[in-house]
Amino acid sequence: MKILFTGASSFTGFWFVNELTNRGHEVTCTLRSDYTGIRKLRADKLADCKRRSARFGASDFLDLLSEESFDILCHHAARVEGYKSPDFDVGTALMNNTLNLNRVMDAFKKTGGKKIVITGSVFERDEGAGTKPLRALSPYGLSKTLTSEAFDYFAKRFDIPLQKFVISNPFGPYEEERFTTFLVKNWMQGVCPEVKTPAYVRDNIPVSLLAKAYASFVENDDRVSKFNPSGFVSTQGDFTKRFAAAMRKRLALACDYTLCDQTEFPEPLERYNTDSLDHGTYGWNEDHFWDELAGYYKERLLER
Repeated sequence: MKILFTGASSFTGFWFVNELTNRGHEVTCTLRSDYTGIRKLRADKLADCKRRSARFGASDFLDLLSEESFDILCHHAARVEGYKSPDFDVGTALMNNTLNLNRVMDAFKKTGGKKIVITGSVFERDEGAGTKPLRALSPYGLSKTLTSEAFDYFAKRFDIPLQKFVISNPFGPYEEERFTTFLVKNWMQGVCPEVKTPAYVRDNIPVSLLAKAYASFVENDDRVSKFNPSGFVSTQGDFTKRFAAAMRKRLALACDYTLCDQTEFPEPLERYNTDSLDHGTYGWNEDHFWDELAGYYKERLLER
């Protein structure tokens, strides 16, 4: 299939594009030329995809849709800068995520586009399962909620099949420095890290498994409208225990940690995805994933 993919320099986008390309699909990625740090590393390591400089909804993106036909538009890009901040700008994020959406859909359909796949977040309103009511978890989650609603509205207007792939908490090689990297950096420095939110129930999913689920979902011809793939659903304390055990024998480090007594709960206690994945169906091996992740940490963190 011919796929136009936005957001390929992101952590999950990098893995999704590589999986799609490795399966033989012709993927065109919209990329910038000014990346730095981990984004530049991911962009440089992307598989053999076509690269175009274009921003979703802008004139160069509309020109691309008019010049070339694509079977599928995978809109994975989203404004995420400062996503943890309570001051995250919902309006600006929504504008960037949906710029000229009616013109995008019109151009996509006129050149024979078959379906659109958008990426959602379990932290949107009414996504996944957990503590009720399922409100948007943050301003970022609200921006993703509104983005999904905009796509649903215009997809119906233009009669274009729309599918939604909902992401929980991915982790793995080439991620930004989030929770698992925080743990490993401390262990490599001989520090026992404190886990301050061990009571939260979250859904941590290995990114390589997520990528296989994504590619299979994009390839799916039966028009399943939404998929909420689930990984390791547990308290953050139990996930820390699982992660430490996997890293301990691969990094030859103590991998000790302290679980704090969590007394503040600014976020809902539970939020997780609901569609469990059969590892065998996707040809995914958990031991291989842990080996790859430990090797990545050795290369990236020990070299600093």
